[in-house]
Amino acid sequence: MRNLKTLISIFGKPLWLLCLIILILAAAAVTVADDAAVMSKLLAGMSQPPKGWSASTDPCSGWSGVKCTSGRVTAINLADQSLVGTLPSDLGSLSQLTTLSLQGNHFSGPLPSLASLSFLQSIYLDSNNFTSVPAGCFKGLTNLQTLSMSGNLKLGPWSFPAELTDSSSLVTLYAGSCNIFGSIPDIFGTFPNLLDLRLSYNNLTGSLPPSFAGSGIRNLWLNNQQMGLSGTIEMLSNMTSLYQVWLHKNQFGGPIPDLSNLDALFDLQLRDNSLTGVVPSSLTKISSLRNVTLANNKLQGPKPSFPSSVTNVELDGTNSFCKDTSGPCDTQVSTLLAVAGDLGYPSVFADSWKGNDACADWTFVVCDADGNVITVNFQKQHFSGTISPAFANLTSLKNLYLNDNNLSGSIPNSLTLLPQLQVLDVSNNNLTGEIPTFPPKVKFTTTGNLLLGKTPSPGSGGSSGSGSNGTTPGGSSSGTGNGNRVSAGMIAGIVIAVIIFVLVLLFVSFKCYTKNRHKKFGRVENPENGKEMVKSNVMGGTNGYNGITSELQSQSSGGDRSDFPVFEGGSVTISIQVLRQVTNNFSEDNILGRGGFGVVYKGELHDGTKIAVKRMESNAMGTKGMNEFQAEIAVLTKVRHRHLVALLGYCINGNERLLVYEYMPQGTLTQHLFDWRENGLSPLTWKQRVTIALDVARGVEYLHSLAQQSFIHRDLKPSNILLGDDMRAKVADFGLVKNAPDGKYSVETRLAGTFGYLAPEYAATGRVTTKVDVYAFGVVLMEILTGRKALDDTVPDERSHLVTWFRRVLINKESIPKAIDQTLEPDEETMESIYRVAELAGHCTAREPYQRPDMGHAVNILGPLVEQWKPSRQEEEENDGINLHMSLPDALQFWQANEGTSRMFDDMSLSETQTSIPSKPSGFADSFGSANCR
Repeated sequence: MRNLKTLISIFGKPLWLLCLIILILAAAAVTVADDAAVMSKLLAGMSQPPKGWSASTDPCSGWSGVKCTSGRVTAINLADQSLVGTLPSDLGSLSQLTTLSLQGNHFSGPLPSLASLSFLQSIYLDSNNFTSVPAGCFKGLTNLQTLSMSGNLKLGPWSFPAELTDSSSLVTLYAGSCNIFGSIPDIFGTFPNLLDLRLSYNNLTGSLPPSFAGSGIRNLWLNNQQMGLSGTIEMLSNMTSLYQVWLHKNQFGGPIPDLSNLDALFDLQLRDNSLTGVVPSSLTKISSLRNVTLANNKLQGPKPSFPSSVTNVELDGTNSFCKDTSGPCDTQVSTLLAVAGDLGYPSVFADSWKGNDACADWTFVVCDADGNVITVNFQKQHFSGTISPAFANLTSLKNLYLNDNNLSGSIPNSLTLLPQLQVLDVSNNNLTGEIPTFPPKVKFTTTGNLLLGKTPSPGSGGSSGSGSNGTTPGGSSSGTGNGNRVSAGMIAGIVIAVIIFVLVLLFVSFKCYTKNRHKKFGRVENPENGKEMVKSNVMGGTNGYNGITSELQSQSSGGDRSDFPVFEGGSVTISIQVLRQVTNNFSEDNILGRGGFGVVYKGELHDGTKIAVKRMESNAMGTKGMNEFQAEIAVLTKVRHRHLVALLGYCINGNERLLVYEYMPQGTLTQHLFDWRENGLSPLTWKQRVTIALDVARGVEYLHSLAQQSFIHRDLKPSNILLGDDMRAKVADFGLVKNAPDGKYSVETRLAGTFGYLAPEYAATGRVTTKVDVYAFGVVLMEILTGRKALDDTVPDERSHLVTWFRRVLINKESIPKAIDQTLEPDEETMESIYRVAELAGHCTAREPYQRPDMGHAVNILGPLVEQWKPSRQEEEENDGINLHMSLPDALQFWQANEGTSRMFDDMSLSETQTSIPSKPSGFADSFGSANCR
């Protein structure tokens, strides 16, 4: 004690600061220990630990997917590792956490509260098995930018997390297929930066919240609610930033509003609702619109005619357009629909006013023998709205009954001009204004309209005052006092001041540090590899490819492309001089293959990195070839997945059209299945074959899983399946891709594809659904099993068609071993796997589309078979970031956070997942430095 007093006397007041710093450091050491304890609980809660996780090592030094700063855990990335277990209840005590990525696993049990994690910016919980969300789970997340938790199908019913009002920085909110019930709260005025809102496949009810109006939301997905949202969609007219609107399969009613102010609207899905009235002509004039579905509503009036730029239009079903073709309706029909418009298009009209003849049993309408409307009787129908001046166009009208409704406004003077009018009854409404003068022959009844004929006085309700005199109840002061008791509180005051100073200093330092690492809405730290994925804008910067940077010029940056549409999504133009250089001037020695519309060349950059260049001539291609060239770019610049081949760029040079892909060194599946002897290759093992099949299934499942907006390949076959050095497969050739709704809906299109792989119904009718890809996949499975081609003219006719022959084989299980590729030489365990795949192939090639499974089922069947054999490049498998162990329909990633990029093709959780795009090779910037494609 004597020594302590001596130190105090020597150092005086600064010793308090020293003690305070020691206390702060001690507290920091405690929090580090707390983080380690929480991570240990996380490890203990999993049935099998992730790679590198061990209770004997420090989480911050040896655990994969964990990032730390100064010993504090800042990021946890365990995405897509098929982990099973529960999360510790005190996970929310990791107070420095900025990123939590747990998507694509099998975590179960309650989700722990994440409240008050003020540094947390990104949460990814998609496709797990969580069972409940605690109240206030997301409260106090003041820096949250992304919350993605779609596909948690086992969650108990819970309401929309209204505590997200604390997260004013929110940009992306994905909560589809996670059992949210009740109404959408009216809180969206607190999210000025919100761009993407997905609440599809829940049990939301009620109307759209008024705060949607005026918001900056670009992509709004509220489709497929269990009971259905209701009310009108009028507020869409004020959501001027909208790019994609998915409101299909709900109970919305009323008319389609004027959307002419939505000059960026690309995709409008309104089918399967109860919308009424006439389709506004302004909708057909939105120049940015490319997809619109209005089928299965109660729409009336002229059938809308959209320009050719709108590539996908659905209008049929339960709608009641006056004619099957576009063009104006009959004059009386048009007039009565205008009358209904001023009443808000009540659904009762849609149920009975069908066809192009108002005298054909239309409810409320009476006609004479000559087909002229003489009576309209709307009495006691509870209609609201106004009396339409369009009644004046019914020149034969004699009787008009509008009494006992809730009509407002004035009585149109034009009704006095009806030459045949005898009875007009407007009694018992809420009409105002002057009373028109009708001829004496008209029996005109106005009783029960208290304000009719009266001039309303100016608002007489005076101000009620502020209601407050500014005093505090009880009169007690809330101030701090005079602060004169210095001697008694000097020590406490100094300590408090020092604490405040140190805390402010630490806060400022941390903000400076995080500002450099996490530019708000600009850069998001990728916890998987420590790199940054830069959110590009439409006109420049990086192009969103996670490796192809600004040295590859954005297609918006120049080049004469007046004959070519601008594709959004980060595609890049590449100089023809560069492509000549890297392919040795398109040398014959560099040819990788030949297709229907061009030749594919291998290219090699100066650092040895290889690319593949498809070269086509537009004159040789014709319109069909040009469409396929454009489709390749339109698809591959938007749809990105580890099992879909990656497009790196394109070039237009005179009549030439060139596409640049990532290079797949092992060529096509065809070469390894059928031509392995000629190419000097070893036959594929069963492990390789089933892994390739799973890779293809995942890629095609990804294309199909777009929440009622199917995306169909149409040309799936071994020559369009490419293999990398690790013999992992990617689906290629997207020239025939068709986007169309799935399920019971289909689209009639020109026949395209390859004989032997065409589904029977497609070949017969031209109607295409996702099940045509399932059929083709089944054929590929049969080829993988047998080593035989889909069509083989070298064998007898009864065996030349693989599907027909193999179906007969499947009748007797004992015949399968003789039918499979004899190079396999399977053991008993492998044979069981072969039986499973053979059975799946049979189901996929069923004659009727409804008998075929979806691709998610194929993934579920093949996944456990591949689990027996881990990939040779395990580290790549773990770090790729693409989901390999789940079905995609409820884990779709809406891939781009880019402004202006189409979102009709993808919907996976917007995590920091990487794509199949290869990382930027060294020297790429030097090779692709041209500012002009030509």
